[in-house]
Amino acid sequence: MFRSSLRLSLSATTITVPELVAGATLSVETPGQGFTEITGEIARFLAALAAKDGVLLAFVRHTSASLVIQENADPDVRRDLTTALARLAPADAGWVHDSEGPDDMPGHVKAMLTGVSLHVPVIAGRLALGTWQGIYLAEHRARPHRRDIVLQFIGDRGAPAEG
Repeated sequence: MFRSSLRLSLSATTITVPELVAGATLSVETPGQGFTEITGEIARFLAALAAKDGVLLAFVRHTSASLVIQENADPDVRRDLTTALARLAPADAGWVHDSEGPDDMPGHVKAMLTGVSLHVPVIAGRLALGTWQGIYLAEHRARPHRRDIVLQFIGDRGAPAEG
């Protein structure tokens, strides 16, 4: 018989009846290929709603950009991720689709690999991210672009923010 040393622990279960569904579109001007952190803008969206417990959904409306959760402490991580993605989908790979430039098809491949949507739990009005995690828009094209990200919060709310 196989015996595992894995220990699992489930914390107390909470139940939230959603009373709020709210959305907005976040527009981001990217400087070109790389990662742009949007954690702060999303946190401000939640604060403006007086969000309490629920889920944040984010969806980028483009096929050559993506959304990722990654380390936000050391910028070398993002630089290495950009390098890794370039190795996985190089511009000079002989792509058939090249009418929008040599970086377009690699951008589509990179977006397919990394994903265009995220969902993040929201607890007591805060994104339930880990200590070193941030939410990033990953731009996969060489030149700057304006990218639109649809944000939606589903959950309950506390007292409205003063201000």
